[in-house]
Amino acid sequence: MHVYFDARFTRTTHHDGISRYGSCLLAALLTAVRGTGIEVTAIINDEAQLDLLPDCAWVRLNSPTSWQEIFIAKKLNDLGADVVFSTMQVMGSSGRRYGLILTVHDLIYYSHPLPPADLPAALRLLWRAYHLSYAPQRLLLGRADAIASVSQTTKDLIAEHHLSSKPVTVVSNAAEAAVSGIRSVNRNDARSLVYMGAFLPYKNVETLIRSLEHLPGWTLHIASRIDGRREAALRALIPNRAKVIFHRGVSDAEYAELLEGATALVTASQEEGFGLPVIEAMAQGVPVAVSDIPIFHEIAGEAAVYFDPDDASDVATTIERLTDPALWSELSAAGQRQAKLFDWDASAQALVGMIRTVHASRQ
Repeated sequence: MHVYFDARFTRTTHHDGISRYGSCLLAALLTAVRGTGIEVTAIINDEAQLDLLPDCAWVRLNSPTSWQEIFIAKKLNDLGADVVFSTMQVMGSSGRRYGLILTVHDLIYYSHPLPPADLPAALRLLWRAYHLSYAPQRLLLGRADAIASVSQTTKDLIAEHHLSSKPVTVVSNAAEAAVSGIRSVNRNDARSLVYMGAFLPYKNVETLIRSLEHLPGWTLHIASRIDGRREAALRALIPNRAKVIFHRGVSDAEYAELLEGATALVTASQEEGFGLPVIEAMAQGVPVAVSDIPIFHEIAGEAAVYFDPDDASDVATTIERLTDPALWSELSAAGQRQAKLFDWDASAQALVGMIRTVHASRQ
């Protein structure tokens, strides 16, 4: 069976969430299909993407944002594809003769329609038009044979909004690194917080910064890359005598070091499709203080403390609970147990099951 894995949403210098999801899932899938007769080929559109992908067979086709996307099904037909899996839901499919599995990460941009700033202007307009109603989403998903969702929360939203009648399977996100050993050092008194993520409005970093007014002596480390204007806007919100450090991007080793010295990872997101930094922190034994929203309850369970993401005072009060050494140790251990529930090998096996089912249904 010839399976093509659409990895064209892989970045070329550093991962974002979708890029990391695809890379880690592809690596696990390549291991899962050994000796099964399933051959996996990655689809890329830039050879620089190979630096962030596992070593595998690959084919270079058009960019997913190119006008040539309307012809990609013919290209894949000619390549002899039996099943195609895409890490997104916007893959061209007209005229396909193969099974197609599309992925839905979240429905965030229906309630927060601001498109990513790095998209060209024309694509930002199309992005806004696409999210004016669920009709375009239903049309795209209706052309697939099966749908993968990165979380049960997203699967539930697909059903709630009647986006597809096709079967939906959770192919979960997970931490890239394995769960580390039990933490021997308690950081309840470090008064250090780490944020890793984007800076779109729904990420709600503003509330994290405002919460420092109620957390004297605490430091917030903002680890992710940020452009100058966005940083300036956030700096203007920093309360008097509060300490916020903008790292403007860190390596994996530097990020692990920040987490090692942290009291908690924090996120005040109003919506998420998964929340990979939460899993990464828990895997390292770092407690997490997060928004009281369904996705975080799904992935963190009893291993987190939860706050109202729109109430800076509640954010601070919740974070202060982690200065209790007993609670800190309890959540550190609970987080590592919880993180083990999300495993790339298990996700790859779920995807293999989907591939087999889709292929069989087309015979």
